[in-house]
Amino acid sequence: MQDKVVVVTGGTSGIGQVAAEALAGHGARIVLIARDQARGAETMAKLRAAGPHMKHSLHLADLSSIVQTRSVGEQIAAAEPRIDVLINNAGAVFSRRQLTPEELEMTFATNHMAYFVLTQALLEPLMATAGARVVSTSSSAHASGKLNFEDLQSEGTYSGFRAYATSKLCNVLFTRELARRLAGTGVTANCLHPGFVASRFGSQSGGLIQFISPVAKLFAVTPKQGAETIIYLATSPQVAGMTGLYFHKRKPINTSPAARDDAAALRLWAASEVIAAGVPVKSSDSTA
Repeated sequence: MQDKVVVVTGGTSGIGQVAAEALAGHGARIVLIARDQARGAETMAKLRAAGPHMKHSLHLADLSSIVQTRSVGEQIAAAEPRIDVLINNAGAVFSRRQLTPEELEMTFATNHMAYFVLTQALLEPLMATAGARVVSTSSSAHASGKLNFEDLQSEGTYSGFRAYATSKLCNVLFTRELARRLAGTGVTANCLHPGFVASRFGSQSGGLIQFISPVAKLFAVTPKQGAETIIYLATSPQVAGMTGLYFHKRKPINTSPAARDDAAALRLWAASEVIAAGVPVKSSDSTA
């Protein structure tokens, strides 16, 4: 990974931070996207300690916002003529239905649309880099997800667990369609289940999720264990050329039948394009 450029979201805690530090230690230059300035600065200090000779960089954006996600993606694309790896890892779960300022359901916006919009913004430098990789964190929860194209924003009945599971199904379908569209370019796209990880995830979700999270994490794997497959997909020559797959414990495994539905993957892509296009660029909302 010496001198390779790796863009990481969700890298200020948990498996994302472990992966970013490990990749920095292997010689990569990390381009970190963070929402919180203080936590971003703390992580940057750790990256500089792990990879002291690389000019790691920090960009601030709230990835639940399409405007900010698109803006930070455009900034990175302008600054980085080549990107070797994009790690889409930021995610969240919410006990009650919440809306973004752009009136999208928060889980769908953060866990799916951020992956979609950021990857689109970074396609040019990814395609300019031989052997570039897109690695997206999904979950085994995807098997419980059910896509309702008539209600992608969960305006009907809302369940935090169901919305999260559906967003993880979206991650797998997004990866499947992205791999199809990138066929022949040399850029690969894979996703993964990291395992149930003891991290900050769910600690600020509110309601039942936040209440049971500390108990559930007693049975979870460590962030180091959860990050192993991310690091593997970002670095291993064994997966060079492999694309459109879903991994767990560094091995490709089967997804749920719903996650293998190519028609649904194509329909989700088209719906995501419409949603993203419906949010205009607003200079006042752009992020530094």
